Amino acid sequence: MELSLLFSMAGFALVMSLTPGPVNMVAFGAGARYGFRASLRHVWGATVGFVLLLLLMGAGLNEVLQRWPALALMLHWSGLLFLGYMAWLLVADRGELSLRESAAPALYHGALMQWLNPKAWLAASMGAASYGAGVGALLLFSLIYLVICLLSIACWAYAGSRLQHHLWAPHQQRWFNRAMAALLLGMIIELAW
Repeated sequence: MELSLLFSMAGFALVMSLTPGPVNMVAFGAGARYGFRASLRHVWGATVGFVLLLLLMGAGLNEVLQRWPALALMLHWSGLLFLGYMAWLLVADRGELSLRESAAPALYHGALMQWLNPKAWLAASMGAASYGAGVGALLLFSLIYLVICLLSIACWAYAGSRLQHHLWAPHQQRWFNRAMAALLLGMIIELAW
């Protein structure tokens, strides 16, 4: 395999994984609220969830969605509604940690978020179409994506954790949550067009 193709795969994975998106905003918020170590469950879940989506797209899900555009449209709008619900939860949050919510989002939350994230569907579809010609190429691209996606989302969680000591009071947490909700709503609007 040519080195330029490997660099192209890695570049695509880096741009799609590191740029702001709903999953990265949740990782940032989880890092700020729960700390870096606790937010790693979300990071791993989101990474594994995306790689599974990428593998399924390369295995034929992409063709199914092209054949049935109504299904693709339904998935897109369902994802946007889910992201809107998450933004609402951030706005409604009182900023106080109770004992029962003292843990960051679970591993499956991160995976589920990728499966409901329109940006992830777009990235998986484009990536599988561009770099998934053949089982070997798809597996190599998925492995490269796994490493880069894991590190990229972890960077967002780490950046959020650096704010944690500034968010000790409930009113500070509420304002942070509202700022994150506003960013999430902005992404929803961008993804809706």
